[in-house]
Amino acid sequence: MANLKSIRDRIQSVKNTKKITEAMRLVAAARVRRAQEQVLSTRPFADRLAQVLYGLQTRLRFEDVDLPLLKKREVRSVGLLVISGDRGLCGGYNTNVIRRAENRAKELKAEGLDYKFVLVGRKSIQYFQRRNQPIDATYTGLEQIPTAAEATNIADQLLSLFLSDTVDRIELIYTRFVSLVSSRPVVQTLLPLDTQGLETPDDEIFRLTTRGGEFSVEREKITTPVRALPRDMIFEQDPVQILDSLLPLYLSNQLLRALQESAASELAARMTAMSNASDNAADLISNLTLTYNKARQAAITQEILEVVGGAEALT
Repeated sequence: MANLKSIRDRIQSVKNTKKITEAMRLVAAARVRRAQEQVLSTRPFADRLAQVLYGLQTRLRFEDVDLPLLKKREVRSVGLLVISGDRGLCGGYNTNVIRRAENRAKELKAEGLDYKFVLVGRKSIQYFQRRNQPIDATYTGLEQIPTAAEATNIADQLLSLFLSDTVDRIELIYTRFVSLVSSRPVVQTLLPLDTQGLETPDDEIFRLTTRGGEFSVEREKITTPVRALPRDMIFEQDPVQILDSLLPLYLSNQLLRALQESAASELAARMTAMSNASDNAADLISNLTLTYNKARQAAITQEILEVVGGAEALT
């Protein structure tokens, strides 16, 4: 009987855990939807900004544009901006991006280049602090759905590092959202900016949908028509000054998109991890219930045998 009670207690404990993991899965799914809505709401501004920048760089194509954010110099030191999460329970999301950042740092060291980290997320901060890595700035407690203010705050720190010649190049390491079950850590050069890459190619956005009661992601290709500025357009300011003012805004917008992709990847990873945990809990409950029924039947059979044995002894 004591064994049966312990099995019952464990079944109840696993059921309680399953309720928690299922609730966390639904919360992550709701936040993925919010991340999707944010991508859609910020896209018109990003598209218009890319249009203006493309028009300006087309107008200035044959001129010698000397802007600090476009100036390429000999690389002696590299700043690595790493975007991770503040919390765990999201599968290999944090581990994958931290490993990619660590490998990139080893590659730079092998090339004889110095590096320093700008870290976003408590997990990456704890990891690199324990290993006494050079860290310039840290950011924690960001919203689950990133905001433009947060992106601008981080971008200002990156601009300070680059314009003060503390670093000669800044690379972004983040997790690109692919699907609910797949994400990919990537490395992207943020600074110096390349004017030839300002024209936005065909882009993709993700849409979280449900099919047959299951969550799925559809990626939709967005084609943004690129139009040059009219040849007879008159600028009140020097186009170079306008471009110089818009480039920091473009950098902040690129960083916001990376934060959005990372947040969606983290939420999708947590959603998948909690779904797997719920499935494992259901399997464990089934196995424990079967074990409980077998033990209970064995106990009943033993009691019947004892009764029969006692009755036979009396006759």
